Amino acid sequence: METTTQTGLENMINKSKTDKYEHHDYYGVDALLSEDHLLAREAVREWVKREVSPIIEQYSEKAECPVHLFKQLGEIGAFGPSLPEEYGCGGMDEIAYGVIMQELERCDSGLRSMASVQGSLVMYPIYRFGSEEQKRKYLPKMATGDIIGCFGLTEPDHGSDPGGMTTSFTEDGDDIILNGAKMWITNSPVADVAVVWAKNPEGKIQGVIVERGMEGFTTPEIHGKLSLRASITGELVFEDVRIPKENILPGVVGLNGPLSCLSKARYGIAWGAIGAALDCYDSALRYAKEREQFGKPIAQFQLTQKKLAEMITEITKAQLLAWRLGTLANEGKASPAQISMAKRNNVHMALEIAREARQIHGGMGITSEYPIMRHMTNLETVLTYEGTHDIHLLITGMDVTGLNAFK
Repeated sequence: METTTQTGLENMINKSKTDKYEHHDYYGVDALLSEDHLLAREAVREWVKREVSPIIEQYSEKAECPVHLFKQLGEIGAFGPSLPEEYGCGGMDEIAYGVIMQELERCDSGLRSMASVQGSLVMYPIYRFGSEEQKRKYLPKMATGDIIGCFGLTEPDHGSDPGGMTTSFTEDGDDIILNGAKMWITNSPVADVAVVWAKNPEGKIQGVIVERGMEGFTTPEIHGKLSLRASITGELVFEDVRIPKENILPGVVGLNGPLSCLSKARYGIAWGAIGAALDCYDSALRYAKEREQFGKPIAQFQLTQKKLAEMITEITKAQLLAWRLGTLANEGKASPAQISMAKRNNVHMALEIAREARQIHGGMGITSEYPIMRHMTNLETVLTYEGTHDIHLLITGMDVTGLNAFK
């Protein structure tokens, strides 16, 4: 719980630190968006500027997750915005989901992770593979943030090769008995439910909904992170956890289940990373115009202009890539390989822009007065999670050659 001192500090920061971000759209990509997309983006941006930007550096420095924002993320419709309204969700399209993720990550990658894990990795599999009873039980409360979820796939010894997982369950009457462990799980220490992927007695992968309070289920927090410090990360540990068979997701068997969820999350990251890049560019552009050396703004020097021109060029290319991917997703035509390409390209782009922006800021770029170093360290993690930079390269390689480098 927050103390009076913490609340007072946050109020003081609220009054002294304002979010000066201005949107950048060099190629007029906004003209390709609908009014609903623009309204959703503006609503999320206004909330971020008012509620999150003034406090995010403080939470990042403390390595503490602003868990009070879960409810607020539900209120602004950030959880499952493209899932159906009948389950309490937004009923919007995939581009709306993308622009919302972009605005959240423009503030902080950890903030976007809070939302994308909930929506893409927990709510989405329940919606797509769950029973009607499961959908009715969990989705409305997850949409409002009353229930927090996490996604259990990665294991201590199985990251890029999820098919080698050892977490498994046996059957015991109307129950199953789950054993194993998952690692690097966003939201796990505060999650009420976990969608966990495990091998059944036949060795095939199935999804299971595990609820907090089940005996033998623990979620220890991972400490010492130097990246995504405002996002809470932990483990999932299962020691003879007894779970009703009705908690098994009935709609899928095999690795295709969790991989389809990852595609949904990777799609959101492809949009979200652009937000981090835009924030770094916006800060660098403003700083370059204000900072004077040798009697003129550093923005007037050729090398600074080269950096800024290359930054907005790469952002523009990523914006067009994400928009086209969004139109394909709306038509049900976005392939996992296409999503991998966008995730890999856009995250790498954002990380390079953060590094260039740090140089433009000079020594000030490493301070918390500017968001650059926080974005840079966050993006080092985003480059790796939901499929590493190199794994996504091989996914594209396999798609264009027809040859599997993983075997």
